[in-house]
Amino acid sequence: MPETDVNVSAARSDSPDAAPQSRAAVAIKAVRKVFGLPPAQVTALSSVSFDIADNEFFTLLGPSGCGKTTLLRLIAGFEQPTDGEILLFGEHLEGLPPNKRPVNTVFQQYALFPHMSIRDNIGFGLKMLGVDKSEIAQRTKRMLELIQMESFGDRRPSQLSGGQQQRVALARALAPSPKVLLLDEPLSALDLKLRQAMRVELKQLQQETGITFVFVTHDQEEALTMSDRIAVMSAGELQQVGSAKDIYEAPRNRFVADFIGETNFLDVTVEEVSGSQALCRFGPARLTCSTAGPTTAGSAGHVSIRPERLSLTRPSNDDDLVGTLERLIYLGTDTQHLVRLDDGTEITVRAQNAHDSSLDIAVGEKAALKIDTGAARLLVD
Repeated sequence: MPETDVNVSAARSDSPDAAPQSRAAVAIKAVRKVFGLPPAQVTALSSVSFDIADNEFFTLLGPSGCGKTTLLRLIAGFEQPTDGEILLFGEHLEGLPPNKRPVNTVFQQYALFPHMSIRDNIGFGLKMLGVDKSEIAQRTKRMLELIQMESFGDRRPSQLSGGQQQRVALARALAPSPKVLLLDEPLSALDLKLRQAMRVELKQLQQETGITFVFVTHDQEEALTMSDRIAVMSAGELQQVGSAKDIYEAPRNRFVADFIGETNFLDVTVEEVSGSQALCRFGPARLTCSTAGPTTAGSAGHVSIRPERLSLTRPSNDDDLVGTLERLIYLGTDTQHLVRLDDGTEITVRAQNAHDSSLDIAVGEKAALKIDTGAARLLVD
């Protein structure tokens, strides 16, 4: 992996689906990957296309088996695409072996050399590249400072905690100054508290180095916490690309709405359409919804409403959405209210536990749902 100068600044765009600058760090163009032969062949990726910008923290998010790790391995060169092409800063990668690509990969298992010191582990890749000893010492020192482990250089991996080993693996991958760093669920082996702390450190490392990070995870909280943009994948297909806010507040389809966070679904009838807004009917209630795509009056659809965008009041109008409060679950920062509407639909409402908050509706009593303005999202499917 050749040493490269990395541009720390990157222009941003308002478009969530395109890389936020003209020349992409990584361009995925109609990439398809099939494993095996008929009749037992498996399509891991189905014509996936998107761009990743320079100096971007980009996350591939989805459940196990969705194709995200396969895509990462294609970028790294461990696999070759069946169809399509992958470009790195405009250069084609087809046929280029992993050790000739200006990328580095951090895996779930850190694979540190147990017989080497931390300093030698970090400098190993530089040594294999034939970098001068004095330069290796200088860069290793800089990496130890970057991960705030200056006093740990002479220790062995067995003398470090899991989080410290993870930092060393990152430093070893960053030392050769790759143009792109690929991360395959590197936090999955850590406990919850350490995972949360490492998310902050990982994002800070990316900002300080200015290197493009491509991060693979099935953990939606990780993705929302760290990413400039997220690509949501399912069954080998790209579902949506956008910022954390785009993905959470404006999901395109039922899969994205359901996979990212918690949501309620209502089966509605579209009554009127005006631009990006639609008036939908659910039972006696009429809901004003933002639309995720083209729709027509008279069609059936699914509406997504996040639990925190709902509140409970006493029923007062004939067109209220009314149900029975069946259960309260105290969750510390907030309380979850489970409501069963009169038609049998189950709805979850979340309310923060402020010191002056109170609900004068008891379990078993009737309650009406109040929907925040702009909270209802009419999905594509």
